[in-house]
Amino acid sequence: MKLYLKYAAILLKSQMQYKTSFFMTTLGQFLVSFTVFLGMYFMFDRFQAVEGFTFSEVLLCFSIILTSYSLAECFVRGFDTFSGIISNGEFDRIMVRPRNEILQVLASRIEFSRIGRLIQGIVVFIYAIPASGVIWTFDKILTVVLMVVGGFFVFSGLYIIYASLCFFTTEGLEFMNIFTDGGKEFGKYPFSIYGEEVLKFFTYVIPLALFQYYPFMYLIGRTDRITNMLLPILGMLFILPCHLFWRIGIRHYKSTGS
Repeated sequence: MKLYLKYAAILLKSQMQYKTSFFMTTLGQFLVSFTVFLGMYFMFDRFQAVEGFTFSEVLLCFSIILTSYSLAECFVRGFDTFSGIISNGEFDRIMVRPRNEILQVLASRIEFSRIGRLIQGIVVFIYAIPASGVIWTFDKILTVVLMVVGGFFVFSGLYIIYASLCFFTTEGLEFMNIFTDGGKEFGKYPFSIYGEEVLKFFTYVIPLALFQYYPFMYLIGRTDRITNMLLPILGMLFILPCHLFWRIGIRHYKSTGS
């Protein structure tokens, strides 16, 4: 962790060499997410509810998934750009260094400008707190924390899968964006609005619903099942098969010869 923090400090210092560019990029990230918020606002201005969910309830869902996605995109960005590390031969150098490969990939790229989306998620969450009608007891606060942390682990696992596929294809497979960027877009609404089959897919195959839909239902009081609150912990375990796939990919790796 100490070494990773040193890497992070170096990367932050390098990105802050061009402060105007950094702050403009951060502002751009904020505004991109803000347009999504505006789209939701105007839709709910026309339709008062979506499948029984009110605007303030959906804002809670949106802010939580945006926060977890932004954290993953910021700190796990190295896996999202891993195809470049493979194709330019950089992974050959990583393999011969006396440090863990995952640490080096994580530290290869940290996008601090993604804090713009993170700020957006926090602002929307603060806006939704008084309007949602949620009684913020300890268990509800813990539910939010577990949702954010669980989302970070699930999105990080998806990035690791994307990177692991590069060992077999060299170039990244863009269909994975359906589950990363697409998961963020789908997840701004509770998954149940898309139908039972979609909810099952995001429960048993790609476990986005484990940190989004089920604990969210507990958060807004639609269910009192304590297991719903704890399901994000189960979602965190998704990182384990992702890591196993990564290890398989490393054993399969052959130098690109770059």
